Amino acid sequence: MISLEKPSKGIFIKERKNRFICEVMVKNEAVECYVPSSCRLDNFIDLHGKQVLLLPTEAPNARTRYSLFAVPYKRNHILLNIGKVNSVIERDIKKRCFSTLGKRSEIYREYKIDSYKSDLFIANSRTILEVKSILSLGKGAVFPTVFSQRTLDQLKEISSLMDRGYNAALVIASLSPYVEQIQIDHASPFYEALRPCVEKGMQLLAVSLHIHQGEARIKKKIKIEL
Repeated sequence: MISLEKPSKGIFIKERKNRFICEVMVKNEAVECYVPSSCRLDNFIDLHGKQVLLLPTEAPNARTRYSLFAVPYKRNHILLNIGKVNSVIERDIKKRCFSTLGKRSEIYREYKIDSYKSDLFIANSRTILEVKSILSLGKGAVFPTVFSQRTLDQLKEISSLMDRGYNAALVIASLSPYVEQIQIDHASPFYEALRPCVEKGMQLLAVSLHIHQGEARIKKKIKIEL
């Protein structure tokens, strides 16, 4: 559960050279906060001087007291804690937007098949779910926004597993509730690695996330174009 019942508020100052650390002004004190993202946020969104919401850091011996959670945007929030996305998808996997995946009663997180570790695995249908996030402020977004060799390696492994009878689905989650369509970038190495998987039957799904009653949840299924 991701609670917004009593979040701490602060004013974002800057990201440090260490991409997992930022500075936030909290009660007139500049404090370090954990940035739960593998990419620098300033590649996607300008947070300087903006109010942000913080949650207590979960790890008991963590370097920072707070973890960056979300930023208010229009009438809702943009989720900044990318580490929570898999949990949201797992919890909401039985929603109608995932109906094409069939029966979804046996779900496992970080399920290992040989050297590959899936974000989620549906045992009912032997379906591998690879979950990716995107942060865009517009109604349309292009994926991917950054190069990731790890993602290319994952797709290669998934393709091999599909040859062995496994099913697969790629789920792209928009951290903004206002994105309505995602376009796969045909000029990217990602597209070239994805295409063999799609030809073997990989499903492409996209959803937008929002904050509802104190939790990050799926808002709706959105269009994804290959």
